[in-house]
Order: sequence, then C-alpha cells, then structure tokens
Amino acid sequence: MTLYLSYCIISTMQYDELGKFIKLKRQSIGLSLNKFANAAGIDPAILSRIENLKQGIKISVIYDISTVFGQTPAQFLAEFENFHLV
Repeated sequence: MTLYLSYCIISTMQYDELGKFIKLKRQSIGLSLNKFANAAGIDPAILSRIENLKQGIKISVIYDISTVFGQTPAQFLAEFENFHLV
C-alpha cells in the first residue's frame, strides 16, 4: 500500500510506528492524551488507537496533530523520519 502525499510517494511500511512517535512527542510536551486530542479536535479514543498502533492515521489527522505541535505536516513527518532513522 502506498500513500500519495504532495508529490512524494511514501511507503506505509516506514510509517508503522508513527503512532508511537506521536505518543512520545505528546508526552514530551506534557499533554495528556485527552488534552492533546481536544487541542487537535480528534476523538481521544481514535488518538489512543493510533498511538497504540491499532488504527491507521488519515492525512487530515496528521494535519491536526502537526498543528498542535506547531509544525506543518511536512515538518512533522520529516522529524519522524529523522527520529525513526536513529
């Protein structure tokens, strides 16, 4: 399966652990799951399933999450890719 984001083709395989990264980043800024989900306009149950790798993540949700982190989706995904490579 492949995602088409802007002009990049991104394999979903490399994004298997995106939920874990979101959880670590959320915790690093000291927000509970509920507070973060509310700030992003996401149902807390959905965010929990994403963080625990039980549900995929839509591009629109990546946008909402990256906004709470003060980033564009591209910046957020680039940070994840750099983190993931370490």
